Amino acid sequence: MGYYLTDGIYPEWAAFVKTIRHPMEQKTRHFATQQESARKDIERAFGFLQTRFAVIRGPAHGWHHSQINDIMMTCVILHNMTMEDEQELAHNIDFLHIGQLAVAYPNNPDRESFVAAHHRLHDQSTHFQLQYDLIEHQWIRLGSLHQQINQ
Repeated sequence: MGYYLTDGIYPEWAAFVKTIRHPMEQKTRHFATQQESARKDIERAFGFLQTRFAVIRGPAHGWHHSQINDIMMTCVILHNMTMEDEQELAHNIDFLHIGQLAVAYPNNPDRESFVAAHHRLHDQSTHFQLQYDLIEHQWIRLGSLHQQINQ
């Protein structure tokens, strides 16, 4: 199962990695800084893509994950192609009011497995274990980086 970087308003579910509210140790401070930085970068990028592509403005719960992946990759590629083509000559770029929200298919055969996976998300122990594992991973990466610099 993948995970999402979130801020403090989200519940402690298995797929949400929240920042640490008041980090005391050096490694938890490092993790909080890395998590918040990455989360803000992702929010900015996704927010920008939502303004340009109506298909990702609406809910996606009725789509299969491979469809969502294909849609996101297509939007990123189209964005990169557009930016490369437009560069400094971009005109008429108000994308906030174009198109309609995409409609999910109501009779998705994977709905029951989706609902079961959704219920597994509510596991708080998995949430805390994932957060702990990511803190340790970031701390080890920082140590490896310091070792490379000092050699």
